[in-house]
Order: sequence, then C-alpha cells, then structure tokens
Amino acid sequence: MNMPSSASIESSPLYNKDLAPAAAAQRTWGTYSFAALWVSMSVNILTYMLAAGLIQGGMNWKQAVATVFIGNTIVLVPMLLNSHPGARYGIPFPVLARASFGVLGANFAAVLRALVACGWFGIQTWIGGEAMNVLLTTLAPAWGQVAHSTAICFLAFWLVNLLVILKGIEYIRFLQGISAPILLAVGLLLLAWAYKAAGGFGPMLSAPSRFVSFSDFLKFLIPALNGTVGFWATVSLNIPDFTRFAKSQRQQVIGQALGLPTTMTLYSLIGILVTSATVVIYGTAIWNPVQLLSRFHSPVAVVISLLAILLATLNVNIGANVVSPANDFSNLWPRKINFRTGGIITCFMGIALMPWKLLSDYGTFIFGWLGGYAAFLGPVAGIMICDYFVIRRRVLVVDDLYLRGGIYEYSRGFNWLAVFALALGAGTALVGLVVSPLRILYAYSWFVGFAVSFAAYYLLMKARVVTGLRPV
Repeated sequence: MNMPSSASIESSPLYNKDLAPAAAAQRTWGTYSFAALWVSMSVNILTYMLAAGLIQGGMNWKQAVATVFIGNTIVLVPMLLNSHPGARYGIPFPVLARASFGVLGANFAAVLRALVACGWFGIQTWIGGEAMNVLLTTLAPAWGQVAHSTAICFLAFWLVNLLVILKGIEYIRFLQGISAPILLAVGLLLLAWAYKAAGGFGPMLSAPSRFVSFSDFLKFLIPALNGTVGFWATVSLNIPDFTRFAKSQRQQVIGQALGLPTTMTLYSLIGILVTSATVVIYGTAIWNPVQLLSRFHSPVAVVISLLAILLATLNVNIGANVVSPANDFSNLWPRKINFRTGGIITCFMGIALMPWKLLSDYGTFIFGWLGGYAAFLGPVAGIMICDYFVIRRRVLVVDDLYLRGGIYEYSRGFNWLAVFALALGAGTALVGLVVSPLRILYAYSWFVGFAVSFAAYYLLMKARVVTGLRPV
C-alpha cells in the first residue's frame, strides 16, 4: 500500500485536511457500519417515490419489486469496484479522480458529481417544504389559502438545512442514525393504513399491470431499470468518501452487499404496496407520500408523520447530499473552499436547479432526472474503473495525487484523453434524445455511457505510455 511518505503534500495547493488520506486512527468502519450506512441512506422518501413511480407508470407489484432489486444489484458492482481504492489508500472521490483525469482535470468529474448532488439536495428540500406546508395547513387550515405557501415552506426548510451546515460536521453526526427508524415507522404506518383501507393484501396486490403486451412493458422497463441504476449512480462514484474509513476491504464489501440491495428492495416494497392500495382506495395511484398523508382524516397521525418526515429528510439530505458535493467543491480550490463553504455552495445550487420541476411527475423524475444525469455519471464510472483496475492494476502513488508535476500531471494538470472519453460516452447516450430511432441509447444511458467511455479510455491510454507505470 502506497501511503504519503512525507509532509510535503501539506504545502501543496491541491491539499487540505478534508481531502487528506484517512489516517490509521480514522479507519474505524466495520461491516456493521457500512450495512447501517445503506440502511440510513436507502430508507428515505425518494426510495418510496421511485418504487411508487413504477406503479403509477403501469407496473404491477411483482414487476416493480423485481425492477428495484435488479437495478440495485447491478449498481452494486461499480459501487464495490470504486470502493476498493478508497479502502486501500484512504482517499476521497475527487482525489481518486485525479489519477484518471489529472490533478486539475479531476474537477470535470467532481463538478459533474457535485451538480447532481445539488439537484438531489434541492429535491429533498422541496419534499421537506411540501411536508412542512401540509403540516401547517393541518394545524392552521387558513395557511392553505396563503399565496405560494409551498414555496415559502421550501425556503424555510432550505434555511434549516443551511443552519445545520453552518453549525458544522458535529451537528451532522448528531443527526446520523435517526432517519432510518423514523422513516421506517412512517412507512409501516402507511402500510397499516393501506391494509385496512383497501381490505387486506388481496386487493392491494390485485392491481394488474397496465401493459397490454410484452413489447409495451419493455418500453417502460428499460428506462425504468436505467433510472433505478441511476438512483445510486451518484454514490457509486463518491463511495470512496466513505470506504476510506474502512477497517478492511472484506468488511466494506460484505457490509455494502448486505445493506444496499436488501434495504432498497424492502423499503421500496412498502411504497409499492401502499401505492397499489391507493389505486383500490382512490382509483388512482398516488406516488407522493406527503400528498397521500394530506388525505388522512386524523390530524394527530398527519402531524406525527409529517414531523417524522421533516426530521428524517433533514438528516438524509445533509448526510447523503452535502458531504460529497462539499468535498467536490473543495477540490476546485482546496486552499480557499473548505467543507462548510462547499456545503453553502450546495445549498444555493439546490435552488438554482429548480427541484419543483424535477418532481412535477414520475416521468420527469425517473426518465428525465435519473436517466439524464446517468448519461454523464456512467462515463465517469467507466473511466475511473478502467483506469484503476485495468490501466494501473490497482497501484496508485498517493503523494503524486496531491502534487503538481507528478505522474498525474498529464498536460498541465489535465488528461484530455479522459475528458474526450467522457464526452464520447455521454454524447453517445444523449444522441437518443434527438434521434428517435436511437432512443434506446438514452433509455440505457448509464450502461451505454459506461461501456463507450470504458472502451474509449482503454484504447486511448493503451496507445500512449503513462509515465511512472509499467508500459501499457
């Protein structure tokens, strides 16, 4: 294992303590820690909405459960591959990206990942604002008549998120660990209500698939599966931010393999069952749990559930959607942008990306948002995995990841071959948006982008000699 050999990297403009390799004393995460991480991140409102959106799109409950399970099993593969260098060398995602994109070119990958996280931050904040709006309307019905009440609540909840970030990482750690049990309780409450209101599991599970033929089903399944993979395509890149604290490779692999597919599938099942029940109860599928809770007749149940959603959403938002982009923005200017400043940038970008439009309907969320950014993150994953496992054979010179003029300098800090491979992969996937006969390229945007960029990067890098590595 090649760890930093001197203190020279600490004076480098590419170094700060947030991006530094994890010391031995920080390697405290075991199997349980990683399993618990995925439980806390998977049990969230958007997991529910992803699964519920599949029902609203026309799937029956078996088809929806299978789609979620298969998608999360697939994304587990690049997740574990990108986890390896984090656990081995103790480096976060933006620093790992320097090996393939160059010490400055890594900002292409880091900013792409950060912008997606900003969008997720905005989406979670919008959901929290909706919950706050329904809560206030339940407690004071006159609030429902206030103009732009949802927007006001969105900004109020956004401000709460900002204040937590300003308080620092200690408050974030204080919030960790409480979201999963809270949201699990809300999910079980909704499931109990659905069971009673729909007349048992029989009617809930009887809603048929609305696809009249197998070809019609495939037209929905392909982009739905792509969106399910895209749901965690973000974390499959920045997972080194977490695995850098692992005690061992074996423990992080087992913990993630146990935690991700199982938790996502089980919590999705709650969303699938409840949404199937709304078809029986209301005659239409309601995919947003906040909107569903607004129809409840018990003010006490509504208030308790919405308060739980607010608290848990705050926790998930800070933990899953601030830590990574804060590090990514820090990578842009390590000497001037620390974790807190990066978090503030994330907050403002979350508004700029207009989350209310991304959540306007299930199609925009699954096919537009998830499928759209997957076209960019798939190529980044393909390049990084190819570089680490195939080109470099898992050997990194950690000091040089923090220094100008080292083996990752390439052309003035940029590996333009990686940038070209990224553009080629993303461009190939996005062709399907404008050329109707090639729509399948966009429907499989993550897979297409990954494969094209992986192959392009391999061929381009094999055509040159990488200084400091064995000939390729």
